[in-house]
Amino acid sequence: MERSPAQAELNGYLRAMAAGDHGALARCYDLMGPVVFSLAVRMLRDHGAAEDVTQDIFIQIWRQSANFDGSRGSPQAWLMTIARTRILDRLRSRKAGVVLKTVGEHLPDSPDAEDWPDDLAITHEDAVNVRQALAALPPEQKQVIDLAFFDGLTHAQIAAQLGSPLGTIKTRIRLGLIKIKEKLQGTPDTAPPGQE
Repeated sequence: MERSPAQAELNGYLRAMAAGDHGALARCYDLMGPVVFSLAVRMLRDHGAAEDVTQDIFIQIWRQSANFDGSRGSPQAWLMTIARTRILDRLRSRKAGVVLKTVGEHLPDSPDAEDWPDDLAITHEDAVNVRQALAALPPEQKQVIDLAFFDGLTHAQIAAQLGSPLGTIKTRIRLGLIKIKEKLQGTPDTAPPGQE
């Protein structure tokens, strides 16, 4: 797959950061900071906490930049995985007693890391496309995806909150993500008719 200009740019920034270039961190922040901050605000619902966690995220990206392996995925997906993990850690610390999924853990009732299409919410333009794809989903699918990926709820928590069977919640999330991925890739919707 051909790399987008933003992807090539971000690859370069990560390599430069791994070599100790502080300017590359600033350029990486300029490119991805608004997307990371937007996700943090949406999940945390607190601008001050979102600012703090965004700073923490970019410090972690700086420290771990040498660990990025382009053969295992895009730089955007790697960066957004770090961001989502840190934001969920912050949510976990705020919601004592509620178990939230950290990317990489495989809890049976929470969205798996592979559920989330590899390159969602990558650049500002991509974030706009994702919002449009999300808005085009049936309301039931949009609602559960919002709760799972932006509010950090597990499948079981969503089922309890909505009073729906767990299997229905999992199916809605899976089908919604397939539709988003297809819309972003420009492929037709292939979900069987009648599926929610």
